[in-house]
Amino acid sequence: MEDADTAFDILLVEDSPTDGELCIRTLKKHNLANKLLWVKDGAEALDALFRTGAFVGRKDGNPKVVLLDLRLPKIDGLEVLRRVRADERTKAVPVVVLTSSKEERDLTEAYKLGANSFIVKPVEFDSFVDTVSKLGLYWLLVNKPPS
Repeated sequence: MEDADTAFDILLVEDSPTDGELCIRTLKKHNLANKLLWVKDGAEALDALFRTGAFVGRKDGNPKVVLLDLRLPKIDGLEVLRRVRADERTKAVPVVVLTSSKEERDLTEAYKLGANSFIVKPVEFDSFVDTVSKLGLYWLLVNKPPS
């Protein structure tokens, strides 16, 4: 995890310690977690993105991708996505919803709000690791984000 004043390529917004650690371990295995910031609730995610709260001194620049859970404390993931898309500074940042929700309404709402991708977290360990490694490789190495 990076310091609050450092730029990051990946913003992982995940309240589950198990899922968060597994994401980080998987991304590290593929050398994709060097500039990763893990936050555990929606309010902290917005602070990190908009350089407020504990992140006031953070250098300018947006992450290459936000991996966003939906079921979060303080501010839920859909509200985080809504605020990210409503702000000129962040509206083009790729946001991948990575959630355990299989609800059609969550999927529909996430895309309406501008999610770039919606991935249901696999329950099985090997599938989870495979999914996270593929999405990390795609969003960090294949995809060309806006500058």
